[in-house]
Amino acid sequence: MDGSTVVRGLGPVSPSDVADVAPGLSDPASIRLQGVSKTFAGSIKAVDAVFLNIAAGEFFALLGPSGCGKTTTLRLIAGFESPDQGRIVVGGRDVTEMPVHRRDMGMIFQSYALFPHRTVAENVGFGLRMRRMARDEIARRVSAALAQVALTGLEERRPGQLSGGQQQRVALARAIVIKPPVLLCDEPLGALDRRLRQQMQFELKQLQKQLGVTLVFVTHDQEEALALSDRIAVMNAGRIEQVGAPADIYERPRTRFVADFVGEINIIDGTWSGGRLLAADGQTMPAPFVAGREGAGAIAIRPERTLMTAAQEGLLVGRIVTANFLGAQTLYRIAAESGASILVKEGRAEGRPARILGDRVGVVWGAEDAVVLEA
Repeated sequence: MDGSTVVRGLGPVSPSDVADVAPGLSDPASIRLQGVSKTFAGSIKAVDAVFLNIAAGEFFALLGPSGCGKTTTLRLIAGFESPDQGRIVVGGRDVTEMPVHRRDMGMIFQSYALFPHRTVAENVGFGLRMRRMARDEIARRVSAALAQVALTGLEERRPGQLSGGQQQRVALARAIVIKPPVLLCDEPLGALDRRLRQQMQFELKQLQKQLGVTLVFVTHDQEEALALSDRIAVMNAGRIEQVGAPADIYERPRTRFVADFVGEINIIDGTWSGGRLLAADGQTMPAPFVAGREGAGAIAIRPERTLMTAAQEGLLVGRIVTANFLGAQTLYRIAAESGASILVKEGRAEGRPARILGDRVGVVWGAEDAVVLEA
């Protein structure tokens, strides 16, 4: 064995290759946002008093719908925008007032932002030329970066002669060739088709781990954020609703927004009384006991945590109105007689009769399967 690691689609990655392209594992920078705000047009608050700590070497996703402030947050970190309030600290340095070119960060855009009249090698080496490096050093590092992203042999092609996936690899090589401690990605895979996007997701994650850079990734795609990230910040209306590992965000959403935005989920409204959640008809809903909680409230249950039963055994009763085949599972929507709409995700099982649209069924779940949402 020569110590190299094969990363699918990216070719062999050896320790010397990694050293040629980007810093080692001890070099990535932490990022801290301390009460950062940004307002546009005098009244549109794109980012509202955001506090955020991103660890060195972390793959961190900013997730949320369009207009939630995630791209503005990334641009503030990069230096393309200046905050109205707060501080930005990268690797222990206050960079709040520092210009873009001195922050030493790589950035990848959804549009690739390649120079169409320049070759692949010229595009990748552009940042090195701006740093006035020696020509032989530029050639060596460009060659190493292109090998890292499996584009060796395409040095003389122009962007118009490449596929979308190859253009994205060029953009990635251009970002990592300058050896950035931080790599910022703004919806970098959004222009790719689903299959290529999934392949590039895997490769980007593997490359980030190999290089050891701190990577901040903006996306509105929940599946992408859950699959790639070490941690996720879910943003809404310029604020951070929740920060956590993918499993925490999915299994234990804190707010109604996070629960509703990340994956399919059932939200059951009711009234807290004596630490128990009561439905409108006074029936106690299975949920964790919350001492001292009174008044209106809600719980959330993932469809795979619910069970379909005979109508007479159900906590909620209704009729199946849709069935979406997902391969190993089917997602059913049930119109409950209480007026609620309930999702149940069910796998195939031998001996169980087929579910038919219009069937009257019951739905149950355990108290441990429900998550109490913040008021």
